[in-house]
Amino acid sequence: MEKIICGIQQMGIGVPDVQEVWKWYRKFFGANVRVFEEAADAPLMTRYTGGKVHSRTATLALSMDGGGGFEIWQFTSRNTEKSKFDIQLGDFGLYSCRIKSRDVQASYTYFKENGADVQGELSNGPDGKPSFFVKDPNGNIFHVVDGSGWFRDTKHPSKCGTVAGSMVGVSDIEKSLILYRDILGYETVEYDETGTFDDLAGLPAGKGKFRRVLLTHKELRKGPFAKLLGPTKIELIQSLDRTDTQRIFENRFWGDWGFIHLCFDIQGMDALQKECEEKEFPFTVDSADTFDMGEAGGRFSYIEDPDGAWIEFVETHKVPIMKKLGWYIHLKDRKPGKHLPNWMLRAMGMNKVKD
Repeated sequence: MEKIICGIQQMGIGVPDVQEVWKWYRKFFGANVRVFEEAADAPLMTRYTGGKVHSRTATLALSMDGGGGFEIWQFTSRNTEKSKFDIQLGDFGLYSCRIKSRDVQASYTYFKENGADVQGELSNGPDGKPSFFVKDPNGNIFHVVDGSGWFRDTKHPSKCGTVAGSMVGVSDIEKSLILYRDILGYETVEYDETGTFDDLAGLPAGKGKFRRVLLTHKELRKGPFAKLLGPTKIELIQSLDRTDTQRIFENRFWGDWGFIHLCFDIQGMDALQKECEEKEFPFTVDSADTFDMGEAGGRFSYIEDPDGAWIEFVETHKVPIMKKLGWYIHLKDRKPGKHLPNWMLRAMGMNKVKD
């Protein structure tokens, strides 16, 4: 089977309290659909958890408006460790999560009126479109941007959907393009700009000099969940004047406080593995056959980008629709690249959590 990148399935977020921050994500991003919620050990991740098996609880939440989900992840066998240093723009890794909005001005007003910690002002980026940055209660930074590829209109008052990409701090954009452009299929450069930028000025170290490259994909993504996940963009950002840049997860575990991975929904894992190895991004974790999340299952793997940011791939085999009724979507034998019918995707919305 050929490699198919179906979209960004979720952004993994390490948190000290799943329920507390998920409530905030429901209020501000409309991420009120529970795909799964499960407590278990993570034996396959010992490479990144100090050689020990640690326990955790994980919740995958999404919005029926569209966008990738949030895998909200909390250690239960140890404390969730914060970075020992103040993370600044230009540090290496998943710096912020892009969130799509139907109306960025209306979203900005909603966030301000509801007491969110907005960073700086609403301002235009190099693409000429308005956006703004906001911190969640744990200090993670989200970039609310003009969105496209909506699945439904749930009339959420924030006008937001969920994950539409990421801003990734890198040390060398040319090296990083081999992964993000060539392997992950973000082949279109929307802009490549160098300088100081008004829209970054409200961020820590945001008044410095940067090179910014915004990548997207021309073709709509294919695959079972592609209509729900929607189109995404990756912005690579490289500091040109800081001498103290460091890796965001330096000396910490995968699963600790912050954006722990960017996860792509894919088909054709064997073909993807071969390509990653040929381009010197070997799998560092591979569940091989089907892993079981209790309510969901599939094959997952990890690679690292040139600066050590964790990229996850999931080839989904089973997803719950209505667990009480034993209703699951089974994907292993479906034709690669084929969309699930809209009614089936909409049925996932039955797992909505109400506040």
